Amino acid sequence: MSDDHPIAIAAAEGRIAVRWRGHTIAHTRRALELREHVYPPVFYIPREDADMAFFARTEHHTRCPYKGVANYFSLRDGANEDVNAVWTYETPNSGVAAIKDCLAFYPDRVQISRAPG
Repeated sequence: MSDDHPIAIAAAEGRIAVRWRGHTIAHTRRALELREHVYPPVFYIPREDADMAFFARTEHHTRCPYKGVANYFSLRDGANEDVNAVWTYETPNSGVAAIKDCLAFYPDRVQISRAPG
């Protein structure tokens, strides 16, 4: 993080659900909402609140100078697969340590909804 690239992390209000191809693959009241510079907000969901049976780790990774190295998962249900649809920071930079081991999803590959409470 820097003054010219602000990142803010806060508890997301309400319940966050992630659906993929008719399956609810994550549901939580413990999501974090990360707001980064000019990008749209991203929900980060604790792995404990996801159905990891749908997730398959891939070898893909990317590096963000502000957050660190992101590892990826594909989503699979036996008949369908969306490659590298999910990312996670397992050893994030210290300024964003709160997102460690949380999952984030490409919104064009899943449906993310928020409900009160």
